[in-house]
Parts: sequence; C-alpha cells; structure tokens
Amino acid sequence: MTHSIYVKIDKKRLKIMGKTLTEKIIEKHLIEGTLERGSDIAIKIDQTLTQDATGTMAYLQFEAIGIDRVQTELSVSYVDHNTLQSDFKNPDDHRYLQSIAAKYGIYFSRPGNGICHQLHLERFARPGKTLLGSDSHTPTGGGVGSISIGAGGLDVAAAMAGESFRLKMPQIVNVFLTGSLPDFVSAKDVILEVLRRIGVKGARSKVLEYTGPGIKSLSVPERGTITNMGTETGATTSIFPSDEITKEFLEAQERGDQWVQILPDEDALYDETIEINLGELVPLVSLPHSPGNVKTVKEVEGLKVDQICIGSCTNSSLRDLKISANILKGKTINEHSVLTVSPGSRQVVDHIITSGEMAYLIEAGARILENACGPCIGMGLAPKTDAVTLRTFNRNFLGRSGTKSAQAYLVSPETAAVSAIYGKITDPREFGTLPEIKMPDKFMINDNMIIPPKEGAESTEIVRGPNIKPLPEFNPLPDKLEGEVLLKVEDDITTDHIMPAGAKILPLRSNIPEISKFVFNLVDPTFPDRSLEKGGGFIVGGDNYGQGSSREHAAIAPKYLGLKAVIVKSFARIHLANLVNFGIVPLTFANKDDYTKIEQGDKLEIDLTTLESGTVALNNLTKSTEIKLDHSLSETEIAVLKAGGKLPFIKLKHSN
Repeated sequence: MTHSIYVKIDKKRLKIMGKTLTEKIIEKHLIEGTLERGSDIAIKIDQTLTQDATGTMAYLQFEAIGIDRVQTELSVSYVDHNTLQSDFKNPDDHRYLQSIAAKYGIYFSRPGNGICHQLHLERFARPGKTLLGSDSHTPTGGGVGSISIGAGGLDVAAAMAGESFRLKMPQIVNVFLTGSLPDFVSAKDVILEVLRRIGVKGARSKVLEYTGPGIKSLSVPERGTITNMGTETGATTSIFPSDEITKEFLEAQERGDQWVQILPDEDALYDETIEINLGELVPLVSLPHSPGNVKTVKEVEGLKVDQICIGSCTNSSLRDLKISANILKGKTINEHSVLTVSPGSRQVVDHIITSGEMAYLIEAGARILENACGPCIGMGLAPKTDAVTLRTFNRNFLGRSGTKSAQAYLVSPETAAVSAIYGKITDPREFGTLPEIKMPDKFMINDNMIIPPKEGAESTEIVRGPNIKPLPEFNPLPDKLEGEVLLKVEDDITTDHIMPAGAKILPLRSNIPEISKFVFNLVDPTFPDRSLEKGGGFIVGGDNYGQGSSREHAAIAPKYLGLKAVIVKSFARIHLANLVNFGIVPLTFANKDDYTKIEQGDKLEIDLTTLESGTVALNNLTKSTEIKLDHSLSETEIAVLKAGGKLPFIKLKHSN
C-alpha cells in the first residue's frame, strides 16, 4: 500500500506557484485576511442550508438579529432529522420552519422530501460557490466543486444576515488518486482508507482536496460520499474539481447552465500529499465506536449481524440503492437479520420504482423507511440489546443508534447488502459477479416538495408551538472566572457524548431548558443537576474535544447550565467556534501534561485580563498550583466572547 508523502512549503516559492482549487475559490470570496496558512480570514457565503434539528434554533437566532430578508444568493431549510412524530413537538417545529422560510425568503424542503445533503447535491450545490450549513456533513457539496463547510446554527444565521464567515486559513492536503476501484469496492472504502491512514483528527485545520487521474472514475454521487465522510477526519471541508464529470451530472439534473470548470493549477503547491491507488483498495469497515477504527472486512468477517441499515447522507444516492437492490435481487435476507433502507430523496425513489429495483429490495425483505436520516441519528429503528448493527452511515459513536449496548460497524452498500443475505459480516467479493447497474442519462426532476421563496411574503405570521422557547440571555464575560471542575473526560469526546441525539431528545432542540437536562447523559447523568446546584463551573478534557456533529446545542445547553470555560488538550473546529458563539471560554493546556494536575471537584480561578496576550493563568485553589493556559482565538473571537457571545456581538455591531 502506498503511504502518505509530506511536503513542506517553501514560502519563497509559494508566491510564484500556481493555486490549488481551494485557494482559488476562497480567494474569490475573501473579505478579510490572506491565504497564508493559519491566518484569520473572513469569506463571503453564497448559500446556506439548515436541517430541522439545528434549524429551529438557527432561525430563532436569525429572528433575534432583526434582518428583514436573507442576504445570501440562496438559503434552503430542509426537514429530514425530526420526522418521527410521536407527539406535537416535531410537527410544530416544521410549521415554524415553513413560516420562517416564507417570511424571510428561504427555500423550504418539506418533510419526507429527502436528506438535506443528498437533496442539495442534486438540486442546489454549484461549482465555485461557498456553502455554509448547520450540519457537519455539509462538505457533501464538495462533490461538485463547492467549498461547503459545516458550522453551528448561529454562524449560519449570521451568514444569512449577510455576515462573513470567519475561520483560520486551512492547510490543503492533496489526496492524489490513481487507478480505478475493483469490483465490490466503492467510494465508502476510499474514505475509510483515508480514515485508516490519518484517523479522526488527522485533518484538523485542513482541507482534503482530491486530484489525480483516479478521480475521473468517480461519479458526483461517489465524490459526495467521500467529501461527506471526510468530516470524520476533522477536516474543515473536502473538495473535488469541477470537471467534465461534474458537467455531466449537472446536465443530467437539468442544471447544466450552472456548470463552470474549476481545476487546480498544474503547479499548485500543497501542504501535504496522500497517494491512494484505487485499484489496491479492498472492502473496509469501521469498528465500534469510532469511524477511525478501520480494518479490512476480511479481518472481522463471520461476526453475526442483527441489523443492517442502508442509507444516510453518506450512502443513499441512486447509485448506492441500485447496487444494493441488484445484489439483493432474487435473494432473501437472513432470518436472523433485519434490513432497513432509507432513500436519500424522492428522486432516488422515483427511479428505483420506475426501474423495478424497488421490488428487488422489498421482495428480499427490506423495510423501506422514509426519505430521512432515521436510524443514523437514533430517530427510530434502534437495534436490540447488545446488537451488532451494520450501517452505511458516517458515525458509529457509542449510543448514537439509540441503544447504548449496541455495536455499530460502518461499511459500504456492497458489504451491507451481501452481509444481509448471509446474516454475518461478509467480504462482498465472495458474492460472485458484481451486478451491472445503469445510471440514467437524465434524472427525473420533480421539485414540487420544495417551496420556493415568494415576493411580498414579509407579512407572513410566524407559527410557534408551545415547545419553542425564547433564547437564553447572554451576559458579557467577566475578568475572572471561578468555580468547580464539574466533569473531567478523556480524548475524542464527541458532541454526541455532550448532547445526545435520538427520538427522545431531538424534539427538544427548540427548548433549551428541557434539552439541557440531557447534557452528558451518556457520560454522567448527574451532570445537569450538579451544574445547576453549583452555579456552573468548568469541564476538563483531552485531545479533539467536541468532534463529530455541528450541533451547537452541545455548547448552548451547557451554557444554560452555567458552564464558564472548557479546558482541554485540543478542540475540534466546529465545537470550538460554537463555544465562542455562546460565550464559553475555550482554553488549552500550554503543557498537555498539566491535564493530570486537575481533578473533578477541584476549585479553579482563571484570570482573563491577559486574554489578548494569548495566555491566561489558571489557579487550582484546591491543589494550590498554577497552570498556564493558551488559546487560538482571534481578535474578533475575543471580542465576541467579551460581548457574551456572537448574538450580542452582532447586535452591538449593528447598533453602533
């Protein structure tokens, strides 16, 4: 197997070298800053997307800003997460979202229409544009050559209000692909190979830019699978060039007029190169409980499987369902296994019904679910106690399926379909001959479940159900923080650990007091009560704190409970931004070994008067020791913190 090659930048040469694809798009949208790696930049956002689990809060925040109309070229509100309607909460939120969309000039994708990232790739994503989405898998849009970045809902609300999006200029990694994929190896195995090499934090502060002759063998949906799950490496985003493959896809979607060619210069200089020969790849699998825990399917085959789920924003395209259906044609799933299929869009469903391939799935015993996220976020179809569940999804975090004792494995549609037949994890190459599938020259286009903006709708009345509560107030940051260490955690704490999803909790996304009762529910169910009782305090953590979903509730709910600062070895990008947005101070150990010098229950005092210098002093009153803390905050981020968060900061800016 070819290994990574690391390239150091010669800054003198940099001025005369060509540009990467990422640099070209960012430079075109640059409002502040330079392309120098690690520098603070601000970019113009062309498009935004929200989904209903994050969208209700994002639009409450947008309302609070006080703008009459969205300022982007295009904004879309999708309903795909909270579609399980066990009471009034979710449908009430959907009506709120629809009324907001009508009033402020936002496209509204109705419940059941499909999964936001699959739909956006089909109908809205455009080469060369910037897209900011309140979902961490927004980089799916990179499959058509768009700089698509996941962010917290407040950042998306600000972008809809015309604010620039601030980030640090990322390093750019050239993932150079050669060859073509063997039979029964697919795009999912490509991104699993990337994860096998660099893990869940190997691409933090980086963009994965795919180049090389091998990209010509990958369709746009396959590229979208790779860019979607690139999020699990910690990458800011992932992107493919916009080439003739992109043009062919957009023309098939009747959007050929939106195509522009965007390629990296031949002499573009990358910060790092990873070479992958597609022809050498084999079927891969992520083991519990991390997408980065990757092995070959051969290494784990034979393990009995209780549940198989095909779908999610990673693998619910027409290509993925076609290959799954044709593998299952004439077969019956194993009697000990359950198979579910979640199509990504109505367009996908239209095609497999018309082609007859839907019948293959039904006759094999698959349970056909709604065109939504469903089991991926624990929204129904939780597996049985101690189950082994095989999923084509992007995350297998502890408890995410809805069953804490379940063991979730991530695989390709090919591996999932073959394993469903045998009832055990099976290398799909043992199936025999790979069925041939034919993709349509033209896709079936029917946008009747997307409500476009209408002129003169500003007087639309906003519909608010009783579960939608006002935003908490955010007070300016004091010069000194005092309190107790409420919780100490290890490395790779995810936002699922901090603020779980699932059918019980997701409907509370627009009710901060109620959802706050579940903060750290998987880690320490006593955390909410202890935090309120002690008037808030601090969290201490390890490396990569806050990886995973973009859910800002993992910041705003702890803020409601009184969280003052988070002190860790390192942060995941989106969660760091969310902490700042809600006035929680994100600090890192100057010396990582100092992590061992603080225990849960210690009383701390942090002097913030030196925050602008880049370092602050932490006084552990319990142990009578002083620890030096760092941060990576820009001047603007410090100003946001001092204002009490991004919302009061924006209001203050507009009032001056």
